[in-house]
Amino acid sequence: MPEIGKTMLDSGWLAARSTEVELTGTQLTTTHPPTGPTSPWMEAVVPGTVLATLVKNEVVADPFHGLKNETIIDIADSGREYYTFWFFTKFQCKLSGTQHLDLNFRAINYSAEVYLNGHKKVLPKGMFRRHSLQVTDILNPDGANLLAVLVHPPDHPGSIPPEGGQGGDHEIGKDVAAQYVEGWDWIAPVRDRNTGIWDEVSISVTGPVKIIDPHLVSSFFDHYTRVYLHATTELENRTAWVAECSLNIQVTTELEGSICLMEHLHTQQVSVPPGARIQYTFPQLFFYKPNLWWPNGMGKQSLYNVNITVDVKGYGESDKWRHLFGFRKIESHIDSTTGGRLFKVNGQTIFIRGGNWILSDCLLRLSKERYKTDIKFHADMNLNMIRCWGGGLAERPEFYHYCDVYGLLVWQEFWITGDVDGRGIPVSNPSGPLDHDLFMLCARDTVKLLRNHPSLALWVGGNEQVPPADINTALKDDLKLHPFFENRSENATSVEELSTEFKDPSQYLDGTRVYIQGSMWDGFANGKGDFTDGPYEIQNPEDFFKDDYYKYGFNPEVGSVGMPVAATIRATMPPEGWQIPLFKKLPNGYTEEVPNPIWVYHKYIPYSKPGKVHDQIELYGIPKDLDDFCLKAQLVNYVQYRALLEGWTSRMWSKYTGVLIWKTQNPWSGLRGQFYDYLLDQTAGFYGCRCAAEPIHVQLNLATYFIEAVNTMSEELSDVAIEASVWDLEGACPYYKVFNKLSLPPKKVVSISEMKYPKSKNPKPVYFLLLKLYHVSDYSIISRNFYWLHLSGGDYKLLEPYRNKRIPLKISSKIFIKGSSYEIEMNVQNKSKKPDPKILTYKNNYASRHDDDDNFDMASLEPIHDETEEQQKAGLFQRLCRQFSRETNGLRVAEINGSDAGVAFFLNFSIHASNTDHKEGEDTRILPVHYSDNYFSLVPGEEMSIKISFQVPRGVTPRVTLKGWNYHHGGHTVL
Repeated sequence: MPEIGKTMLDSGWLAARSTEVELTGTQLTTTHPPTGPTSPWMEAVVPGTVLATLVKNEVVADPFHGLKNETIIDIADSGREYYTFWFFTKFQCKLSGTQHLDLNFRAINYSAEVYLNGHKKVLPKGMFRRHSLQVTDILNPDGANLLAVLVHPPDHPGSIPPEGGQGGDHEIGKDVAAQYVEGWDWIAPVRDRNTGIWDEVSISVTGPVKIIDPHLVSSFFDHYTRVYLHATTELENRTAWVAECSLNIQVTTELEGSICLMEHLHTQQVSVPPGARIQYTFPQLFFYKPNLWWPNGMGKQSLYNVNITVDVKGYGESDKWRHLFGFRKIESHIDSTTGGRLFKVNGQTIFIRGGNWILSDCLLRLSKERYKTDIKFHADMNLNMIRCWGGGLAERPEFYHYCDVYGLLVWQEFWITGDVDGRGIPVSNPSGPLDHDLFMLCARDTVKLLRNHPSLALWVGGNEQVPPADINTALKDDLKLHPFFENRSENATSVEELSTEFKDPSQYLDGTRVYIQGSMWDGFANGKGDFTDGPYEIQNPEDFFKDDYYKYGFNPEVGSVGMPVAATIRATMPPEGWQIPLFKKLPNGYTEEVPNPIWVYHKYIPYSKPGKVHDQIELYGIPKDLDDFCLKAQLVNYVQYRALLEGWTSRMWSKYTGVLIWKTQNPWSGLRGQFYDYLLDQTAGFYGCRCAAEPIHVQLNLATYFIEAVNTMSEELSDVAIEASVWDLEGACPYYKVFNKLSLPPKKVVSISEMKYPKSKNPKPVYFLLLKLYHVSDYSIISRNFYWLHLSGGDYKLLEPYRNKRIPLKISSKIFIKGSSYEIEMNVQNKSKKPDPKILTYKNNYASRHDDDDNFDMASLEPIHDETEEQQKAGLFQRLCRQFSRETNGLRVAEINGSDAGVAFFLNFSIHASNTDHKEGEDTRILPVHYSDNYFSLVPGEEMSIKISFQVPRGVTPRVTLKGWNYHHGGHTVL
């Protein structure tokens, strides 16, 4: 007798093109099942798409590499039948007499016929809807079940005009499906239009009564000290008799490890009529001062386990449901000062610094592991919101789970984009999808799928467009706020008063989150739908700080460059794609970049904007080769994105309420608008963003040259100081000043003082500025910010000979391992000079944030004691003085000799597999890696501790490599 609950069907699938299979679905699932991956059958990717399966089996080339996507036939040329595929698997399930089985498809694209043991069922159209089939009566008595699914592509896959464009010919907009698949200015067309079983498949065993789509809502009173949990669920009786049920709700919180504290256990007796589906609302559960869920940077992400079970008299446990739930309240309104939408969480205003998200992989090879990395990367960057763009997906519960865990608010759009739904070339259909009822069915089902996640902050009708009038009206009605969640409801004094006047909020479809009709309406951009988002290209860093840069309160999209590191270019392109752009001088004095055709295909965005922005890479000198170009691009990436966020933050509440960067990542090997590439290696822009978006931050206003201190928190910060030091290329410190006895009021930006070094006598044309905000009591660092600057009208070309500096470094490391998980603490010290006695912050001991969850659990891990890494040798490092000393605590020390004094500039760590037999040019990187900081610089005498965590593939020994502006010939192996 199988256990009550869900079992995933995520392995053992086969697939074949329908035109190559002569058998019917009935035959495939009775007398003639495929026996294995023999032609035409192949191993399938489920969840995934047809194209993902073809790539896995090397039937087609990798569309992410070079121009190979052009070798794959497009559905517009092949016809829909070419991408119509059979998927087949087997599963074991033998029920007891009173059990029931559902076969669940959480999403398919676009429609399908399902055959189970010779019986046919139909999955109707729509990319964003769940399907649950009752199959109890068609299971094989012996428990061996055969399942075949014939998946059809979207009805209107469209074609790709020669000039490309946003959403191809826009035909895909006639279907309720993702619209990016016909190509955009950041991605090439996806040839199968994402046809496939793209989300999880499962079977679920229940007893006589099934739990369906519980809805959890929290309400708050007395300044969040009194909290009520509301819960409503549907119950379906699958029998011909009255089911007498014992319905239980249990709330627990995890204290430590596997120890849980029971907060509530409530049982209610319920009768469900034969064959009926009823809605049941629990009595409200009262909590006194529960731990609240806060966004990243505002506090901890406290989550409670909510378990709902139903026992049926004479049967026992019939079904169970579990969800992590966070107590929090999200509000927003249009701010009278800025005109921008202002968000509050648990009564506290939050300055939004976030990013736009498409999806993690354009072949929909979605996984919990990838989602975890993606979302943790966003949290690592100190961002607090992700916008799920309307041309992409209704994101999956696993995405939302990690947003819950890491504190990322989510703006979720429905499947409308202006380019495909009302404008563009050719002009698209303003009426949206052909089947409006299908759109609303998918929308309502998506709300039910996602509504219990605390990270979900708002629903938005579409990207740069409002849905058609009838859809927009229906969404507004379905997603209207419960009165308690309207601003005026704060006057309510008790949940009893609330419940007598209005129905329970958990009985709404949602009722807790605002619905905004479009991404440029109602407090976003100019609020009226005019094109007032963007720009999407390189900017002069100082312009972000100027009064005339952006005149509206909340910019939902502003984008820029995103060149990855050279290793990624080599890994994703053939040698002809390693050619760097030509730098073409124009008569007006600007430079135009002319990239190679492969970069153009991968949507490269240049580092110059002739007539407005001089080439930002050329400021450092014309690059010589791919490595030189990509390294200089990282310098620009860092400066560009730090300036963007610092410029917005500089006007927090006075001009702006938030900004979302277009975009944070790419779902393929694109070359624009990203903080990390598809292979999950971060650009330096990642760390520029991480620096600028700190909750408490010290920065330089690049337009006024005033030092500013930012406090986004709700408490005043007192007894702090700011240390400002200037360092020249010879390692001298011509300017040093401490601003003492500072207090930073909450939710404020404070202008401290002008940084006057550029106006001093004989300032250096290129110099470094180091700003540190620290506690006076113990010199612990709250914020550290390092700039490289040139005088007005100058450039950074003096940094080119600076690459020949050899700065002595001391690197000590502590390594911990747990299974395949490595966690390393690297301490790097610039030994070119002894620390100046007056500088008491040189050790950079960071103050802990009250919401820190750094995921470095050193106490539970064991130090590595093997000798293998110490025996590894690496090129250039052999020619340097390299000494390891091993102490009982696992500490190791490496010395890098050098006779020069100065700043160790733009250092970055990377992790590689130490294969002795790897081929030349092979990508040895271990990815992903989480760094507490990277692309960092150290002034003479200064030291920094960097935490690094990563997973190592089986049988691989990792090595840690250090590179930097001063160490550009291949880097040094330091571990």
